[in-house]
Amino acid sequence: MQLTINADDLNSEMAWLNQVIDTRFKLFFVQECVYQSVQEIQPPTLKNSSYAQCIERNKFGFAERITIALALAPVLNPELLDVFFLKNQLFDRRFSEFGGHNGSGSGFIPTVQTLLFVLADNSLAQRLALHDLFERDHAFIRQHMLHLQRLDNEPLLHSPLRLSEEYQALLTTGQHYRPSFGSQFPAQLIETGLGFDDLVLHPGTHKQVQEIQTWIAHGPTLMQDWGMKHKLRPGYRSLFYGPPGTGKTMTACILGKVTGRDVYKVDLSLVVSKYIGETEKNLGKVFDEAEHRDWILFFDEADALFGKRSEIQDAHDRYANQETAFLLQRLECFDGIAILASNLKDNLDEAFARRFESMIYFPLPRPEERLRLWRQGFSSKAKLADDIDLNKIAKDHEFAGGAILNAVRYASLQALARNSDTIVLEELLLGIRKEYAKTGKSG
Repeated sequence: MQLTINADDLNSEMAWLNQVIDTRFKLFFVQECVYQSVQEIQPPTLKNSSYAQCIERNKFGFAERITIALALAPVLNPELLDVFFLKNQLFDRRFSEFGGHNGSGSGFIPTVQTLLFVLADNSLAQRLALHDLFERDHAFIRQHMLHLQRLDNEPLLHSPLRLSEEYQALLTTGQHYRPSFGSQFPAQLIETGLGFDDLVLHPGTHKQVQEIQTWIAHGPTLMQDWGMKHKLRPGYRSLFYGPPGTGKTMTACILGKVTGRDVYKVDLSLVVSKYIGETEKNLGKVFDEAEHRDWILFFDEADALFGKRSEIQDAHDRYANQETAFLLQRLECFDGIAILASNLKDNLDEAFARRFESMIYFPLPRPEERLRLWRQGFSSKAKLADDIDLNKIAKDHEFAGGAILNAVRYASLQALARNSDTIVLEELLLGIRKEYAKTGKSG
């Protein structure tokens, strides 16, 4: 049903764009026309499509709607733009006034110049006024709606008029775009089927995590309705620190699930580069995509990115410190939720530490928490042998949750290998010894 509503509105908008373009060409070539300006052509009334909601939410007028429609035309109705291939017979080439580029499929790709031709008639004043559409404080740029890529440092006029992949998906299908993990976007969507009831944390840790939920729920009201956006930084930054396996990543996943936000884990192996400037560029891609998207960005082993700055001994140290300063600036201006995870709080640069809204310690679980982890860890289809005393195991072995689940996994797989559903003590203890061996300890 929603797709049908979207299609109806987009068909109406494309028909309106077609009428505007046809009128503009008649006026340009001084042909008979019922209009004196394209501005006289009223846009259609829209239904409750995702496209209509975007127009209404941002209070977009005639110029913005034409801009979006023109950017969508190569995707929805490329034949509508064929008229721009018309040649100037005097010079045997396309009219420079029309702008545009040839697409890979031989279709016409409109540029900023194309938009100005359609909207501004022959008025230089109108053309100059339309440049406001591409200023930083306009929703097109502020919300990353338009992707204006300057070709070979050419003027803005020659930039292809393209919607970002996010808004192209949102305005056509109504679905939120999720970028694919790879070198062009070094962050991966992480999800969980668990909820906060499944999360085993120290009560103090749990309470601090709930403060992030409070920000997500009431932060917009604080910033907008209470007028605090001029006094407080946008977004929220939190440091999760503590031993490995204590639930830092899982907590971030569950936060995203219960608040309806996507969680993206930044892959540091694709971000950090030995080449000057590449680390900033790689991380900049993540922040650019995440702006205004209500994402949670999760940086595991964050000290690799946000570690202490070194004394300047050579050019490499100077550039490394510049990278840290860049990351600090991007983190501070980010309007979403950023969670940095580290095993040791002291590994982070002090400049970062001062800018966290919260610093949450994830300690090793206490015996009662370890018991709960052991009980929750096994499948409901598994049976425990009579000689397995989880109370004693939880008391005797000071494991983090990750190590407990590894031991559960080992013992469960051994049971399946025996074609059994019973976990036996010997195999469970062997799984525990394997976890001790990873740390060089004995249990």
